Amino acid sequence: MKTKNKKVAIIGTNGIPARYGGFETLAEYLTKELKADFDFTVYCSSIYKKNDRIKSYNNSKLIFLPFKANGIQSIFYDIISTFHAWFTSDVLLVLGPAAGFILPLNKFFKKKIITNHGGLNEWEREKLSFFQRKYAYLNHKIAGQNSNENIADNLPLKKSLLRTFGVKTQVIEYGGNHINIENISSKSIKKYPFLSNSYSLCVARAQVDNNLHLLIEAFKGLPDKNLVIISNWNISIYGEELWSKHQGLNNIFLVPAIYDKYELDVIRSNTELYIHSHSQCGTAPSLVEAMNYNIPVICFDVLTNRETTQHKSFYFNNTNNLKLLITNLSEDKRSKLKKEMFAISKKKYTWKIIANKYANLISTL
Repeated sequence: MKTKNKKVAIIGTNGIPARYGGFETLAEYLTKELKADFDFTVYCSSIYKKNDRIKSYNNSKLIFLPFKANGIQSIFYDIISTFHAWFTSDVLLVLGPAAGFILPLNKFFKKKIITNHGGLNEWEREKLSFFQRKYAYLNHKIAGQNSNENIADNLPLKKSLLRTFGVKTQVIEYGGNHINIENISSKSIKKYPFLSNSYSLCVARAQVDNNLHLLIEAFKGLPDKNLVIISNWNISIYGEELWSKHQGLNNIFLVPAIYDKYELDVIRSNTELYIHSHSQCGTAPSLVEAMNYNIPVICFDVLTNRETTQHKSFYFNNTNNLKLLITNLSEDKRSKLKKEMFAISKKKYTWKIIANKYANLISTL
């Protein structure tokens, strides 16, 4: 006779079906891969309009709350989700501790808690205010010390959590094989004319630590090379300034954020080079997705990106060495790079592999 499935609550994401971000995609594919093994409840935010709200997805129960999962509302969102889960679930999987300070109350509920801290020292991010950094520090510390298991998505954060808070973690990355390889169509070219020529590509949020300015300056000095950057330019002054200053360049195409998966797959599938420009990230979902496309990938030179690519990519950290890297990237080097990135992605970054790691962790609690 089969034993009763553990009830697992997923807390901290915008919800599923995934529409935004790495944690949401993680929640979607955990519920998809493990729906026969656990009974999931996923808390969903107010980004879903009433007409889009469904009761279940991937055999998981969905609970909608009138708060956003980001910004100041994320605190209330996580508090309410956590209290509800304490009464209804066996295991709480917290994806990003926005309200980690309440987890000591678990001594009254005695539920098992797994906290995923992401992949970077959130409490050190330059884009955050002094208060926000202190708040992030407090939450990661309290959550780490009051969880049964802690997860980092990259080895450098695992070391940082141990060094900073004395918290031991397991490293579990993200999958990236939910992408599709798509061919260029005449309809795609009509909407995105740059597809008719060779181009390098970067997909990143418009924030300073993603170094979009560096890429633009480098390609200004490479007039025979095309660069496409897809970003949500209007979310920051930084993005708005880049957008307004660099319109009309012959070889640089600034494209507003694309939320149509097919269109994004077409553009990513057919680039001659993907440039991962993030300098403050862990195992970035956008990077492991790019590696799964079987395309050449180069990265900004930080430990987390080197760890994700197992030190087998090419790396840059300023405009000049990016220009040199692109200039000297021969066809033979591109071909070898593509094969190595793809091989790593199939060995480490598929959802079946990632889901099995979570399943083993949940089963031991």
